[in-house]
Amino acid sequence: MRRLGLQRDLAEAAALERRRQRELHRQSRIFNARVRTIGVDKDALDTQINDKKIQEANEKARHDTIAGEMKQNDKIICMLEERQKQDIKNLNKAITEFQQNFQKPETRREFDLSDPQSLKKDTPARLSDNDPRCTVSGLQKFLGEDLNRDQRVKFQKEQSREWSLQQQRDWKNALADQKFAEDLHDKNRIDLDQKAMELQRKEVETRQAVCAATKDFNRAQATEFAERKMLEKRQEEEDNAAEISNLLRGNLLSENPEQAASSFGRHRVITDRWKGMNQDQLMAIRYTQQQQVLEKLRLQEEERQRNAEWDRQRIQAARAQLLFERHRQRLNRELRRTLDNTNAQLSQEQKSKKIYLQEEVYSNFPTGQYFTQFNTTSR
Repeated sequence: MRRLGLQRDLAEAAALERRRQRELHRQSRIFNARVRTIGVDKDALDTQINDKKIQEANEKARHDTIAGEMKQNDKIICMLEERQKQDIKNLNKAITEFQQNFQKPETRREFDLSDPQSLKKDTPARLSDNDPRCTVSGLQKFLGEDLNRDQRVKFQKEQSREWSLQQQRDWKNALADQKFAEDLHDKNRIDLDQKAMELQRKEVETRQAVCAATKDFNRAQATEFAERKMLEKRQEEEDNAAEISNLLRGNLLSENPEQAASSFGRHRVITDRWKGMNQDQLMAIRYTQQQQVLEKLRLQEEERQRNAEWDRQRIQAARAQLLFERHRQRLNRELRRTLDNTNAQLSQEQKSKKIYLQEEVYSNFPTGQYFTQFNTTSR
């Protein structure tokens, strides 16, 4: 039992010593002015700085690795470009050799346009007089040259003989046609003369008949025209007499007011027939005007009375407002006077309380020993 109690005491003492050491270490950190002024964990900041340096070193190593790879890639690209240039040069050389061996200029389709031996290979400008290429603008055949004179003379003689024979045949045929036409013309002229004489005779007979019929028709027309004129004159006289009678007895000259009445109602009139208003209508209008004047006077009187009433009420309201304003000012002065008295009383009470606190309550000031009891532990 004694040994067990001793071990427990030793353990408690060790624990107490550990707590005491931790408290001292904590006080050294908390009461350190530099650490307390900075207000941060310096160890954590140092750890962050080391981590950042390690990170920067890693970044630099990675950048160096990438730079080396880029240099290697640049060398490879330069080698590939050189190889491509050499391949293009070899290809162009092969194409040139192929063209020189298998695509010669004389095998081209349009070689005849640029052939330097074209003039030697071309046909002469003129083979004979009948050459179709000997045109006027070709300057290969001139006036006076006659290489085919014998053939031309023989052909001209044969052509002249054929023309002479053809003219003789045409002359004989023309004479026969002329004789036949003259005989036919004489025959037709005789027939036409006979028909003309017959037609002239018939025309004379027809003209005589037409003249006789025209005379009879004109005579009948003259008689009918005279009778129609007489009837028209008589009818016109009767119409004039009837019109005069109608005008004398009609509504226009008699000025009948009923003629202006419209079929749409008694309140509407026909303007081109209206002769004006009668006395009853004029009296009604004057009476209406008088009633309107009286009504206007009545309305004006009512308006004047209403305005007077409004003026009276406005004056009373202004007077009441003035009285209310004076009463409010009087109350404000009384309230201000009361407030000033209250403030003076409160000021006097505060001065008395301040003197009491300074002389009675706060008369015992603390010494330095009082402040040493604070900030003795880290808790």
